[in-house]
Amino acid sequence: MGRLAQYRGPNPVRSTTEIAITLFGFLAIWLTIWLGLNAGYWQILVLALPGAGFLVRLFMIQHDCGHGSFFRRRRTNDWTGRFLSILTLTPYDYWKRSHAAHHAGSGNLDRRGIGDITTLTVDEYRGLSRFGRVGYRLYRNPIVLFVLGPAFLFLFQHRLPVGDFANARAWTSVMATNVAMATLVTAFVLLVGPQQFLIIHMPIVLIAASAGVWLFYVQHQFEGTSWARNEAWQVHEFALNGSSYYALPTILRWFTANIGMHHIHHLCARIPFYKLPAAIEEDPALKRMGKLTLRESLHCVPLALWDEQNGRLISFAEFYCRHNPRSR
Repeated sequence: MGRLAQYRGPNPVRSTTEIAITLFGFLAIWLTIWLGLNAGYWQILVLALPGAGFLVRLFMIQHDCGHGSFFRRRRTNDWTGRFLSILTLTPYDYWKRSHAAHHAGSGNLDRRGIGDITTLTVDEYRGLSRFGRVGYRLYRNPIVLFVLGPAFLFLFQHRLPVGDFANARAWTSVMATNVAMATLVTAFVLLVGPQQFLIIHMPIVLIAASAGVWLFYVQHQFEGTSWARNEAWQVHEFALNGSSYYALPTILRWFTANIGMHHIHHLCARIPFYKLPAAIEEDPALKRMGKLTLRESLHCVPLALWDEQNGRLISFAEFYCRHNPRSR
């Protein structure tokens, strides 16, 4: 932790440049798709992939602003994050609060439920009714978790702070973002028309949403992750051992703003994303801890239950095979 502290603190020129490049790239892709519609929708739609990549990167910059790591002044971080939240469909102050709770309790089995993907223990799953098990298995189905769920999260759940009705700040954040989004959407609809706006923007948003949820999933739901009950949990130990190092190809590292170096990020969240590569070089051991390649990450998909007895994530198939074979 001490050696990583030297990488804390932003370079304001670098931060501003990263925002400018990413915003320009996103808008350039968007306008290119619009101008190319006459050449054929399906041919030009391939550009939705890099468009989604730029949108993911904008979210990662917003994420760094939420940690106060992108600019020196808190006010600059917050207003930059609020501006970007209009594009990312993620109300900044509302998300910032839940994400802080995620960092404060990552890997703690007694502090699940805020800002994370719901994961039950083997005993909790065993104690569910048949209907409850079906519901949880549907929730953990890859189509729901990585396609339908992200669309619902970004298009609907982020539009209304359900469960936080008494929190005036949450409502202010969400509603202000909604109003700003509606204003921006109206401007684009007036520019290009409602149909063209939807067929351009919706694929970009849906791809970016799925990519974002996938990244969040593999950062903590991988073979070798660590979780513990409150009495055995320590923030720095489980920040490091409970988060993966997602070793992505160079181009994907750029679009995801090095968020794959998640174990370092959880250990020292005040390091801006563009300093993470230098930070990981500080200690060769960091390159091996929780390392996942793109291919290896696909093996994380079936993992769904935390086996407290053996201290690891297991699949439903393994649960029914080893823990309760008569329940199938």
